[in-house]
Amino acid sequence: MTIHRLLAPILAMLMMAGPARAEDARTPYWASIRAGEVNMRAGPGEDYRINWVYHRPQLPIKVLRTMQGWRLVQDPDGVQGWMLARFLTRERSAIVRGKGLADMRDDGTAAARLLWRVEPGVVVRLGDCGEGWCAVTIEGRRGFIEQVRLWGAGEP
Repeated sequence: MTIHRLLAPILAMLMMAGPARAEDARTPYWASIRAGEVNMRAGPGEDYRINWVYHRPQLPIKVLRTMQGWRLVQDPDGVQGWMLARFLTRERSAIVRGKGLADMRDDGTAAARLLWRVEPGVVVRLGDCGEGWCAVTIEGRRGFIEQVRLWGAGEP
């Protein structure tokens, strides 16, 4: 009976440590901003100063670390800071990067019919990626953009 009393707290601690390790194993991952206004803070708490205020829903964000409802994130410009998890979503988006216009094509090949040309800085809803191309949606328009032109596609 005494051994069971000693083992119970140890087993309980081990069971709680498992989910924490699993959460760390999932980072980094892609997310996007859910709200119309989100603060990026210097640390994981509301007492830390606000470094940036984001007004761009669906902006892709790379989550680097998690801590008690807070996420250490990196934005497309490489800026890092902490955001409340409730202002982020796992819905995938990407932002067009690079110089010049990006071709949006009818399917995932360079020879496919050109649909539109997309400016750098445009945020797209991201679908599946394969063979160097990603399915995207921009304001209801669907097509494919080369993956190398998209920040937020591929492995984080």
